[in-house]
Amino acid sequence: AAAAMAAPPESLLRYCTPVLVSRRGDRASAGSQPLKGTLPLTPGSIPSSQQPQELLNAILPPREWEEAQKLWVQEVSTAPSTRRDVVQLQEQLDRQLQQRQARETGLCPVRRELYTQCFDELIRQTTVSCAERGLLLLRVRDELQLTLAAYQALYESSVAFGVRKALQAEQGKAHLEERIAELEEEKKELEKQVSEEKAKCEAIEKQETERREIEEKKHSEEVLFLKQTNQQLK
Repeated sequence: AAAAMAAPPESLLRYCTPVLVSRRGDRASAGSQPLKGTLPLTPGSIPSSQQPQELLNAILPPREWEEAQKLWVQEVSTAPSTRRDVVQLQEQLDRQLQQRQARETGLCPVRRELYTQCFDELIRQTTVSCAERGLLLLRVRDELQLTLAAYQALYESSVAFGVRKALQAEQGKAHLEERIAELEEEKKELEKQVSEEKAKCEAIEKQETERREIEEKKHSEEVLFLKQTNQQLK
């Protein structure tokens, strides 16, 4: 049955071997202890009788899934870590960052997920050796997650604002392009009117020049006629 179950996603957080808890609809009879305990998660309030697995289940809840109508549960490991384990954790982190093509800068869900898993594993290792230090690390992790969530919300808000401004600018650009087209049409119409008026002016100037030449010629002929008449009278 174990070979046929769906493999849970790979994680940097170390888990125990999956355990079959119950069949679907029969979870209440799986055990007397709840999977997720309600514990006071402060370093100064850990009962001396508190079992490591119960504490780990409270701060790093077991993961569970169904396969073939069977419920499987996988708790976080209580195995202590060695220096070699820490080195392997770093190697696994670097390898998965590369394999999953996590971005090195900016907001990256993949990078954040992997570093969160790595931090959870460090919390697990620390809690196994010293519960108080583990809970303090848990508090630091939660505070960092709140800070990251605030920065992400601010980033998304800034992106949305930038998109709105870009759309407004695009709409304004379209309006300006439409206005430019209208002005170009008006310019063509005005240039046409100017050409027509210029042609009229040239025609009027030509007519006036011809009329003036005719008047001057007529005047010259009259002067010549008067001179000739005056000579004859003498």
